[in-house]
Amino acid sequence: MPLSKSLPNTPSLLKRAGTDKLREVFLKYASLQKNGEHYMTSEDFVRKFLGLFTESAFNDESVRLLAGIADTSKDGLISFSEFQAFEGLLCKPDALYRTAFQLFDRKGNGTVSFADFAEVVQKTELHSKIPFSLDGPFIKRYFGDKKQRLINYAEFTQLLHDFHEEHAMEAFRTRDPAGTGFISPLDFQDIIVKVKRHLLTPGVKDNLVSVTEGHKVSFPYFMAFTSLLNNMELIKQVYLHATEGSRTDMVTKDQILQAAQTMSQITPLEVDILFDLAGAVHQAGRIDYSDLSNIAPEHYTKHITPRLADIKVVESAANRSAFIQILESSYRFTLGSFAGAVGATVVYPIDLVKTRMQNQRAGSYIGEVAYRNSWDCFKKVIRHEGVLGLYRGLLPQLLGVAPEKAIKLTMNDLVRDKFTDKKGNIPTWAEVLAGGVAGGSQVVFTNPLEIVKIRLQVAGEIASGSKIRAWSVVKELGLFGLYKGARACLLRDVPFSAIYFPTYAHVKAMMADKDGYNHPLTLLAAGAIAGVPAASLVTPADVIKTRLQVVARSGQTTYTGVWDATKKIMAEEGPRAFWKGTAARVFRSSPQFGVTLVTYELLQRLFYVDFGGSQPKGSEAHKIASPIETAAAKTTFENLDHIGGYRAAVPLLAGVESKFGLYLPRFGRGVAAGTPTTTTTTGS
Repeated sequence: MPLSKSLPNTPSLLKRAGTDKLREVFLKYASLQKNGEHYMTSEDFVRKFLGLFTESAFNDESVRLLAGIADTSKDGLISFSEFQAFEGLLCKPDALYRTAFQLFDRKGNGTVSFADFAEVVQKTELHSKIPFSLDGPFIKRYFGDKKQRLINYAEFTQLLHDFHEEHAMEAFRTRDPAGTGFISPLDFQDIIVKVKRHLLTPGVKDNLVSVTEGHKVSFPYFMAFTSLLNNMELIKQVYLHATEGSRTDMVTKDQILQAAQTMSQITPLEVDILFDLAGAVHQAGRIDYSDLSNIAPEHYTKHITPRLADIKVVESAANRSAFIQILESSYRFTLGSFAGAVGATVVYPIDLVKTRMQNQRAGSYIGEVAYRNSWDCFKKVIRHEGVLGLYRGLLPQLLGVAPEKAIKLTMNDLVRDKFTDKKGNIPTWAEVLAGGVAGGSQVVFTNPLEIVKIRLQVAGEIASGSKIRAWSVVKELGLFGLYKGARACLLRDVPFSAIYFPTYAHVKAMMADKDGYNHPLTLLAAGAIAGVPAASLVTPADVIKTRLQVVARSGQTTYTGVWDATKKIMAEEGPRAFWKGTAARVFRSSPQFGVTLVTYELLQRLFYVDFGGSQPKGSEAHKIASPIETAAAKTTFENLDHIGGYRAAVPLLAGVESKFGLYLPRFGRGVAAGTPTTTTTTGS
């Protein structure tokens, strides 16, 4: 089963833990010693090591059942060899089904008998609420009329798959004793809540009666409803087929019906129910991908994500005060500062080459044929100024780029948040506006930074010139001089951001996987791709800005403003001059923003803080959590002893609950911590 996000794509790619390290972890939790060997008890393994059922009133039968998954000898103790064997099992591609199989293999002989199956089923919460007939035709088809047939692993996977569908049908027959083929809306609600609990979101659960419109529920409708819940991942693929991969397009029932024709598993009745459910939740005649996610819980494995911080500031969006929103902007500003500095450092040599190419003027006395092209410029800088010459002016760049990129990223997020609806969708014009506002707001930081940086970058072109310091440039220009060329800066930065951010958002969405998740490499690629049109199309404005901000040397043309520079460059050098340094600008801006954006989004994933607002799309999606899943989040983040395959242990046990509905009682019949067990042991 796929284990997405911060782990490799599949459990088969989980790296096995080393024997020595695994033994060290085992001995840390093994509390018993017998005949010179150390062992874990059920509580050692489940409560202490896995961190499940930690309450004092825990259900000891449930703990023993879970421990039995690793205890293949079924003697109530887990040896190191069993501990290591289970770690290896967790690394297999079908670890979820194998874990469930070992839960039912009560004798540890590699098969499941009727007695094994009945023992586990009878201890689940579902069976206690809606008892399943263990003497019916379904059981006899699998275990034989005398229930003596043993089921191997492959056959067990099908048994487990079919069991819940049979349980649902049996529940329907129980509520329809007269055999009319109908049950009441309340009976329908009761069955679905109990039998399909693992497939329900709050929105669906709250609207089970209203979706029936008070009418009796027929057996075909009941079967279509349960089939729809089971096939929601397939429904998502139908939607993506209908929208050609877009997750924001609104589609009608007819569009879904047409797209579903190639998949015979999806019936028109199921599509009707789908739109009834979406309408009951959102009162809309069309649906988008977020509606499907609201109906279908996200896959259990999306809880596997290491976070260096996981803070929830508010319980819900309704609690977002002005102060919380200021805190959120400050948080984004801080992460954006660091991300901007990283991006700028990576591509600074390209930026220096771009600046020198743009400042090279035809007909000037100095540097008339200094550089034939960007590559020639790069080689000559290294030859005459050394490798460090490629980083001339980096310090003021880093001092300025932090607030520059931070305010750009923060303002873009802030404006996007204002125009994003409850489904997480935003119109294209609002994306362009957000980008434009971000570009305009950054000029207050960009212009002083740019003029100092550019003058330091071109200073190296004069071999006999005295060394220029950043502070001397600032003193020479003064406050107003630092904003020379600001109009050209606006002319460049506003359209750049208006093009860049919407393009990035759409390319990022296109590169997301089928679950809407973006791997860091896709974030980097999306950032770099978006930078190509944004950087190239605004190069003329960048050339004008550079000419205005550089001090003209003897014999070079001077400019008084944007329009004056435009006319003189056109007259003296022709239209091609406006595109000087385009390649260097693209090669600088594309990777810089790619690195900046991937750093920014990864920092938000690592240092996760929930302010009740929106999170970057493509990050981990949240889902409905069972009790074990709630513990999974805490354990995955905090227990460093979960190494190798054990990194997936708690989420996989959560999957046994959420995928197969095998919820075990959490409380009752517990033994207090420190109560002696009946096992004969010697002190460790």
